Amino acid sequence: MAAPGSSASSATPGAEEADLRAQRRAENFPVALRLLPRPVRADLVAVYNVARVIDDLGDEAEGDRAAQLRAFGADLATIWDGGRPTAPVLRQLAPTVAAKRLDQEPFQRLIEANLVDQRVHRYASYADLRGYCALSAHPVGRLVLGVFEVTDPVAVELSDRVCAALQLVEHWQDVAEDRRAGRIYLPAQDMARFGVTERDLDAATATAALRRLMVFQTDRAAELLDSGAGLVGLLRGWARLAVAGYLAGGRAAVDALRRVDGDVLGQVARARRRDVIRHLVRLLTRPGRHRNSARGGRPR
Repeated sequence: MAAPGSSASSATPGAEEADLRAQRRAENFPVALRLLPRPVRADLVAVYNVARVIDDLGDEAEGDRAAQLRAFGADLATIWDGGRPTAPVLRQLAPTVAAKRLDQEPFQRLIEANLVDQRVHRYASYADLRGYCALSAHPVGRLVLGVFEVTDPVAVELSDRVCAALQLVEHWQDVAEDRRAGRIYLPAQDMARFGVTERDLDAATATAALRRLMVFQTDRAAELLDSGAGLVGLLRGWARLAVAGYLAGGRAAVDALRRVDGDVLGQVARARRRDVIRHLVRLLTRPGRHRNSARGGRPR
């Protein structure tokens, strides 16, 4: 994938759309994180960069992607086995793993999610899709909590909801792009219920049936996101700020999907920074509950 702003980004419509997706991903690593102390930000970036490499191996790599993912997983494991990984991005991760005592499992689950992507291109039900999110999304939140040394089981459960919702929102933003890549994340049961066919996803604009389906999916993802919003009240300090940033980015993406009113084929559902900031302020100014039940760094 070409980096945003590179000369390749304007070469083809497909590259342009990939650029937009990269920008959305960057937006989901939110504005709030830029306010964090440099050491904390460095730890989060180390984790984020490894997650991005895993995604790129699964989505962009030439050749046998499954073999490359497995090889990266083996290289990753050397961090916990006392060895020295080969990949520079993993060598940069190693000090964070040691300092924060991060588990290997969430990283390996991200690799497994991308291995699933190599063989599974459709999901029969919403439950099946949520099962995939347990591999592709939950680990990210657990690693973020790990960086802040948050171990409260309630916080972890709420984080899983938030991260699954963020994953779903990204899928709904990328329906057209995923279709061109041969993947459909819209559950087949839901498509049938709303009278949407796979051929409908090849059109330049969404049919009325697809628009209704996307409004339904957007509302469902928003409800899931809101069900995990109590996580902010469980945290304090820098952890609270960072997690509020992720939630604000998700809510702004929901706003973007609602602005296109379900037409995810003909319009780009792009979150606006002012919406991210608006949601961030609301999340941080709401009274928190049980704020002392989870650990997090204290702002200085």
